[in-house]
Amino acid sequence: MLREQDLGHRIVVRRRVGVRGGRPVYSDALGELVELTETHLTLTTRQGRLRVPIAEVHRAKRVPAARRPTAAAMVELELAADEAWPAPVRARLGDWLLRDADGWTGRANSALPVGDPDRPLPAAVDAVERWYAGHGRPAMVNTPLPLAAPVGSELDRRGWGSRPPVLVQTVPLATLSASAPSDAVAAAAGIPGDPTGQDGSAGPVVELAAAPSADWLAVAAGRKGGLPDAARHVLTAVDQIRFAHAYVDGALVGIGRGTVTGQGRWLGLCLIEVLPVARRQGLAVRLIRALADWAADAGATDAFLQVEQSNTGAVALYRKLGFTTHHTYLTRVAPQ
Repeated sequence: MLREQDLGHRIVVRRRVGVRGGRPVYSDALGELVELTETHLTLTTRQGRLRVPIAEVHRAKRVPAARRPTAAAMVELELAADEAWPAPVRARLGDWLLRDADGWTGRANSALPVGDPDRPLPAAVDAVERWYAGHGRPAMVNTPLPLAAPVGSELDRRGWGSRPPVLVQTVPLATLSASAPSDAVAAAAGIPGDPTGQDGSAGPVVELAAAPSADWLAVAAGRKGGLPDAARHVLTAVDQIRFAHAYVDGALVGIGRGTVTGQGRWLGLCLIEVLPVARRQGLAVRLIRALADWAADAGATDAFLQVEQSNTGAVALYRKLGFTTHHTYLTRVAPQ
């Protein structure tokens, strides 16, 4: 049976649709799982959205993606993502990237094994372990899948652990602009139709800035567990960047960060955060829309984000905005 970890993936569902001659009649559906509750599952198919009561499900399972991205497409996107989240300390192992940011976030403190490390795979992993030991950090490797599956097998052999799976999701900017905040998406995200609050207060205002405000940094620090000097480099050391600030009655209630990298093609979205007091009002959609409009004006054509597979609420929201899973990655951690 399906689990929350299957959200955002392609599935096949066999369901009971009736009885004929005393025997149950089944129908199969193939699509992407976008919602899973105790009573229903919802998938998007070529014919549209299909909501199936759990009581009607005879069998359901995840199946391989219809078309996997090419190796070149995965490398392009991974390098754009690296450019959007730049570690202050970097080195190369052939084509592989070694990154250190004083331990702040897994992405900025892990090796990225794309391309040729200029040595046999076991020797490359040995070199990764030595480099991180020299920097006083546990060795970590970010393995985009299926591209880095051979690296993952070598790490399995050595007994490396794994953090939760992360979905790398993409959408054309034209699709994102067209879908948010449409009436359907706004309703699903809880955006009120009236620009003022129910109590007569002013509605949310989203502003973009080339640098984060002190309040923006405070919200980010709360989410990420502090902001060391290396974190400020990761957050700001990108040429094309905007920090989204959402205000209600002058108080900051939401933040977001957008970058344009990958030779100007990719908008990278991250740190979309709404404070508890302002959630379920559609502010996340407004933040994303503002950053998407800025990126489109800058010449970008596509957007990407990275979201933990277990974050079902975010996965569902991004699916409503048109995001689909391009590939996944695992952050692998050396045994201590």
